[in-house]
Amino acid sequence: MATTAATRGDGRLTHLSRLVTTTGERERRAVEAPWTGERIGSVPECTPDDVEVALERAREAGEAWAARPVAERTAVLERFAELVTDRREELLDLLGTEAGKARRDAYDEILAVAGEARYYADTAGDVLAEESREGALGPLTRATVRHEPRGVVGLIAPWNYPFVLTAADAVPALVAGNAVVLKPDEHTPFVAARALELFREAGLPEDVLQIVTGDGAALGEPLIAGSDYVSFTGSREAGRAVASLAGEHLVDCSLELGGKNPMLVLDDADLGTAVRGAIRGAFANAGQLCVGIERIYVDQSRYEPFLERFVDATEGLELGARHGMDVDVGSLSSGDQLERVRAHVEDARERGATVETGGRARPDVGPYVYEPTVLTGVEPGMEPYREETFGPVVAVYPVADTDEAVERANDTDYGLNAAVFTDDRERGRAVAARIEAGTVNVNDAWAAAMGSIDAPQGGIKESGIGVRHGREGLLKYTDSRSVLVQRGGPIALPDWVPGRLYERVAGTLLRFGDRL
Repeated sequence: MATTAATRGDGRLTHLSRLVTTTGERERRAVEAPWTGERIGSVPECTPDDVEVALERAREAGEAWAARPVAERTAVLERFAELVTDRREELLDLLGTEAGKARRDAYDEILAVAGEARYYADTAGDVLAEESREGALGPLTRATVRHEPRGVVGLIAPWNYPFVLTAADAVPALVAGNAVVLKPDEHTPFVAARALELFREAGLPEDVLQIVTGDGAALGEPLIAGSDYVSFTGSREAGRAVASLAGEHLVDCSLELGGKNPMLVLDDADLGTAVRGAIRGAFANAGQLCVGIERIYVDQSRYEPFLERFVDATEGLELGARHGMDVDVGSLSSGDQLERVRAHVEDARERGATVETGGRARPDVGPYVYEPTVLTGVEPGMEPYREETFGPVVAVYPVADTDEAVERANDTDYGLNAAVFTDDRERGRAVAARIEAGTVNVNDAWAAAMGSIDAPQGGIKESGIGVRHGREGLLKYTDSRSVLVQRGGPIALPDWVPGRLYERVAGTLLRFGDRL
C-alpha cells in the first residue's frame, strides 16, 4: 500500500471524518481497505438528529449561495477542477485504498469529475439564464422562464464510483444554486470527505455542502423528508424505497438503479475492436459499474472466433490489489460483494453453464479479488441470466441474426446502457435505435456514454428515473418558473360582448389560433 498523505494510517483519514456533521459524540463505524481487509479509519455513526442539523445548516447557507451571481458559482467549479487535477495522485491513492480500484479505473473517476466541473462551469450561465418563450397573444404577451434553485438537495451515493457519484453529482446541484446534504456509502466515506475539502478550498462556503455518514436505513427517511430534491444511485430495491419515501413527502427525485446491460456483436463487426470493447465493458472496475456489460450476443457466424479471442484476452488480464498502472482488474469492494459474485457463478455452474475462464476467488491476490469470468450456456433460471451480478462476470450467447440479438437485448426489466459493434456506423445507429436503453454506444461499451457530458445519461424501465449530464442534468436541480406580462389588460372579452359573438371568437381561435 502506498504511504501518501491521503492514505498513511488512521490519522489522515480521521481528520477527514471531522468534516462529517454531528451534534455530539457518536459511535464510530470502521472503514476497511478492500485490498487488505485492514481498518483504515472510522467515521461517526450519524443519527436522524444530525441529518436535521445538516439540513438546517445547508438551508441557511444555501440562501446566500443562491443569491450569488452564476459567474461566482462557476468560478468555484473552475477552481475545483484545477484542484482535482493538481491533487490527482493523492486522489488516485485514496480511491485505490478505500474502494479497491485498479489505478486505471481510478483515473476514470478523476477525469470524469474534473471534466464535469469544467463542463458546467462553461455552460451553466447560458442554461440557467432567463429564457423568452412564446406568449398567449404573440407580442401582446411577454413570457419569460426563470430557472430557480430548488433549495436543499439530498444526495445519496453508492460505493462503486465514490468520487464521481458524490463530487460530480454535486457539481450541477451546487452551480444551480442549491445547497447539498450528501450521504456517502458506508464503505467509501473518505473519498466524499476529501471532495468536500477540495470544494471548500475552491471557495465553496463552508455550510453549503454537508456530509452525514452511517446507516442508510436510519438516515434515509429524515434526509428525504427534509430535502427539496433527492438524487439517488444504487440498487433497484433501495431505489424503490427511496421513491416511496419521496412520494410520501412529495419530494421530487432522480434514481439510477443499475442494469443488466447487453452488447451486440453484429456479423460485420471487427473482432479485434469487439474484443477490446468487451474487455473494457465487462471488467472495468472489476465489473462494479452500473453501465458495465453483463450479456454479449454474437452473430453465430462470428461466435466461435469471438469467444476464442475474448477468452484469450481475458486470461491475459493482470489481477492486483495494489497501486500501479500495471493492474488491469482490481478488487471487489467487500466480502458481501465477493459472496454475491461467487454465488452467481456457482449457481450457473451447478445448473449446467460452462465457465470458459475464471470462476474463482483469488485470496492469494487480495481478500476480495475474483477472477474475470466468461460464461457460456447461461439459461433462464440461473442467477446471472436476469439478475445484475455487479462483478467481473459476463455471459456470451450466439444468436441467429440481428433481429434475435435485439429481441434478446430487450428481454430484461432493465434499460440503462447497451453497446452495438459493427463496421457500418449507420447500421449501428439504426440497430441502436431499436434497443430499449437510456444510452446506446456504437463501437464502444460505455465510456462514450459516460464521457459525453453534454448528452443526458440515465435509465428507462426499471433502471431508474431522470438523467445526469447535459443541460437536462442541470435543470433537474431547478424549478422552472414562468412570468407572463400582458399588455392591454386581461385576456378576456368585455362584459358587454354578447354570448353569440364570444362563441364566434372562440370558434375562430379553435380553428385558426395557431395561424393568427
